[in-house]
Amino acid sequence: MRLSVLVLLLTLPVGGQTVVNDRPATQVSEQKAGDLADLRAKAEQGDAIAQSKLGACYADGRGVQQDFAEAMRWFRKAAEQGNAGAQSCLGVAYEKGDGVPQDYAEAVKWFWKAAEQGGARAQAVLAVCYEKGQGVQQDYAEAAKWFRKAAEQGNAYAQRKLGIFYYKGKGVPQDYAEAAKWVRKAAEQGDVGAQASLGTFYSRGHGVPQDYAEAAKWYRKAAEQGDAGAQALLGFAYAFGQGVSQNWSEAYVWTNLAAADGDEDVLRFRDKVAKKLSPQKLKSAQMRARELANRIQARKLQ
Repeated sequence: MRLSVLVLLLTLPVGGQTVVNDRPATQVSEQKAGDLADLRAKAEQGDAIAQSKLGACYADGRGVQQDFAEAMRWFRKAAEQGNAGAQSCLGVAYEKGDGVPQDYAEAVKWFWKAAEQGGARAQAVLAVCYEKGQGVQQDYAEAAKWFRKAAEQGNAYAQRKLGIFYYKGKGVPQDYAEAAKWVRKAAEQGDVGAQASLGTFYSRGHGVPQDYAEAAKWYRKAAEQGDAGAQALLGFAYAFGQGVSQNWSEAYVWTNLAAADGDEDVLRFRDKVAKKLSPQKLKSAQMRARELANRIQARKLQ
């Protein structure tokens, strides 16, 4: 992933709201020559926001020739003045090796600076560094601490990760109820992984009362976003009438979608379901699966 895309990701709002101190003010429209000259003048005078914006111009190639090394030069100037967004961008650049040599320890240094200022995304990325042992010693408790800070600000990814940490007892005491609480927060924001996980919690009765209908509801939400695991589980639910009315056509539709992921068990199950259908119903189910696949793909491209 190139830096220009990562800059955009760092500026996206969380849960419909922009997180304070976590927006590097790097989203810029097409730059006119006069605007760019004014921006450069402010940046050269030491304005950190202007430096961060100018770095984004070079990263995106807006109004100037794309130049990742020059982007890093301006992001560094802003970061050294304490601009949290620029600090996050520098961290990403060192993590990916974009415009600078790849250096996980240096990435962690900049993520830490942004995270300490309260940047939710920086906190979540720092947590991942601790979880994976990238640039720091692996430490699940420290990872959980930073996931919690980001989760409490509404970061859906961090909420899901914190929930899974509680589910597995990773860096925190195992607690299914606490796991379900955090995963639900992420699921309600539309996080596809959280929706699929919440469906499994309801199916197993982990942290919530066992409820197959509720499980199917959350599997469907994730399945409609293209999650292959959730598609398979929704297909199984239709095959066995678990939480939904038993329906071989729907079982085929969803397992056929899931089978595109290449799972051999799902492929075999789908083929068994196909034998339950008449040629006409099978053709209709295949057509519906194609329509759903196209709809899901179109949504991803939006």
